[in-house]
Amino acid sequence: MLRFPRSLLAASISAAFVVPQTQAETISDDSVQELPAVDQCLINEPEPENPNQLPVNVEADSLEAINGEKATYRGNVVVVQGKKRMLADNVTLHQQENVVVAEGNVTFSDGEVKTISDKATNNLNTDFVTLENTNYQFLCEPGRGEAVYVSKTGKSVYEIEDGSITSCPEGDNSWRMVASSIDIDQDEEEATFYNPRFEVVSVPVFYLPYLTVPIGDTRKTGFLYPTASYGSSDGFELEVPIYWNLAPNYDLETTFKYMQERGTQLNSELRYLSDLGFSSFKSEYLPDDKKYTEYGDRWGFQWQHSGIFQKNWKFEVDYSKVSDISYFSHIDSSIGNREDGQLIQEAQATYRSESWDASLLTRDFQVLTTSNNLPYRLLPQLEYNYYAPELMRYLDFDMTSHISRFDTDAEGKPSATRVHIEPGLTIPIGTTWGSWTTEARLLGTYYQQDLDGVDTTSGDKDSNPYYGLEENVSRVIPEFRTHAGVVLERDTTIFNGYTQTLEPQVQYVYVPKEDQSSIGNYDTTLLQTDYYGLFRSRKYSGVDKIAKANQFSYGASSRFFDDGYKERLNISFGQIFYIDKDTKNDTFNSEDTRKSNYSAWAVEMDFNYDDYLFYHGGIQYDIDTSEVQLGNSTLEYRFNGGYVQGNYRYVTKDYLEDTVDFDVSGITLDGISQAGLLAGYQINRNWNTSAQYFYDLTTEESLEWLARLNYTSDCWYIGFTYTKQLQSWDPSFSSYPNSNPVYENNFSLNFGIIGFGTRIGADSGMTGLDSAGNSLGYGRPFFLNN
Repeated sequence: MLRFPRSLLAASISAAFVVPQTQAETISDDSVQELPAVDQCLINEPEPENPNQLPVNVEADSLEAINGEKATYRGNVVVVQGKKRMLADNVTLHQQENVVVAEGNVTFSDGEVKTISDKATNNLNTDFVTLENTNYQFLCEPGRGEAVYVSKTGKSVYEIEDGSITSCPEGDNSWRMVASSIDIDQDEEEATFYNPRFEVVSVPVFYLPYLTVPIGDTRKTGFLYPTASYGSSDGFELEVPIYWNLAPNYDLETTFKYMQERGTQLNSELRYLSDLGFSSFKSEYLPDDKKYTEYGDRWGFQWQHSGIFQKNWKFEVDYSKVSDISYFSHIDSSIGNREDGQLIQEAQATYRSESWDASLLTRDFQVLTTSNNLPYRLLPQLEYNYYAPELMRYLDFDMTSHISRFDTDAEGKPSATRVHIEPGLTIPIGTTWGSWTTEARLLGTYYQQDLDGVDTTSGDKDSNPYYGLEENVSRVIPEFRTHAGVVLERDTTIFNGYTQTLEPQVQYVYVPKEDQSSIGNYDTTLLQTDYYGLFRSRKYSGVDKIAKANQFSYGASSRFFDDGYKERLNISFGQIFYIDKDTKNDTFNSEDTRKSNYSAWAVEMDFNYDDYLFYHGGIQYDIDTSEVQLGNSTLEYRFNGGYVQGNYRYVTKDYLEDTVDFDVSGITLDGISQAGLLAGYQINRNWNTSAQYFYDLTTEESLEWLARLNYTSDCWYIGFTYTKQLQSWDPSFSSYPNSNPVYENNFSLNFGIIGFGTRIGADSGMTGLDSAGNSLGYGRPFFLNN
């Protein structure tokens, strides 16, 4: 949206800039020379409460005066009042009319705007001011313009005839907004353009008969800057956004997006602020998709809300839905990404006090795949938690509880009501060099499962996941955990000037074995088993599956800090020792074939060498199979103006099958093995480029290419982007290698203007490290505590 600073005409108006009690002095010292330059920004400089009452000093080569009639200053006239400065060839004060006339190269500055005019006239009785043939320039932000005639017609009302404005610097005429007349009302913070036209290199591009824009912080209904691009997928695209200032506490932005190959899409975002918090409503609607006619009308919706009411209440909503499962694959959307497998639909209300909290939660999902493994809806969950820290010295008490109702549309899957209560006692002991925490909990759960239409008797547990389920089940399981860690520190002997820490930790967890085969899985997920996961108390999220445990976890971290106490190296390693070997392979699909007492080794490492070479890596090494289960590695080199990054990720198929509850053969051939190369470089002040490439080593096929070249000037930008992305397999991946990869190629051209409310950033895709619009992008992989 076009936005004038308030000072645009405020400075231009005062360009006579002389108050009635003009004081003419001959300056003999260096005070004038010490004043700031006439084109210097002084917006942050202190100023008296009433600057117009400051004395006015005038310096000139000569002075001619007729007592009671006029006084004329000639030659290099300098008029100074506070921050205001005026330079002119001649300045005349007509005493009878009380009018000041400045002529010849009239330059004025108030520290925010500088104006250059042929002539300036100021009636000191009425504050009426006129400027003729004026050029103005903002001193504290980009922006300048021209006007044939400027007048101040009221205390805060100004008129401009044949005026223009642009954010381009002097000598650059890439674009400007021109109008036959412009009215400025500073009290209303509004500028009105009559017959405005937008020009590119002095060539008119579009015209409007009438346009109003804000000139301060006031929001104003009107058009925002349009953007245009071209892609091989959707052809020419043009986006025209409109902002609607509906009320002080809510507004709306609607965008008409024309796609040559698809039609015209209407996108909207309504923002609302109330006593209950902040809400955002997004909607997208594309009628009769021309490219994918079988889908008809395409639409998407998202409602997000977050707020606190009267300190104790908290409300949260996150609800999204789209017209079809291919929506994100076909349409660029602000609601989600093409990698999303599902959309969440949940709402929660929470009441919090000093010692307890209660919440009501409802949750559903829209699944965006053809899988029959549909998740459960939570309709609803009522949760109550109580906290009593320092119940006794070194003894804390807490209790968590909830009542949950689970339902699903999946055929043959049970619905259930679950009641859970979990009191716990904790003994926390901590010092500056270590901590020791011991806790005991009791997990009591009751299930009422609706088994009508559910096959619970045929087959066995391996062939029928619902075999043995019962309608009413009660379960009580105790849990004991103790965890201790210390921090040791020393000056290293290998590397001079470095400080090394050694942070060993050990944990013991005991959970007795409990037959849970009569309970279904409603919100249970196996948690990640990296180094930090070794020291959790539970293997699964949720409470449907409480894994038996009789185990020690042990590990250590070592950190190296330089003489500025900046962390340069962090390496962590650990493992679990299972006292009871039967507790080791308690996963979804494990066949209990690996019978050693040890888990896989988990190792994590971060390294920063002199702030230009970075490394992050992590692996899990299974000692039973003598192979790496999963791993990731990233190496990045940064140099002046750019970076190069290589990364690799690896997961075995066996590990995937052991840790998920669905068949992975339809999505992977032999686990995950992917390599990527990314680079970005700021060529010079105006040009920057970035590129990336990802390759799948299991299928020996490329996953994605991306190359981008951007040009950014002081007042406009243009970007060129090429992408090639793997979309699907024909006929399907399950028939690999007798299936072929299907790619989508896209070339896009994006351009726009900079200034007056627009900026270059991640939203415009113009930053050097930005990878917006691609599925596998750059991410800072280094987690050192700097």
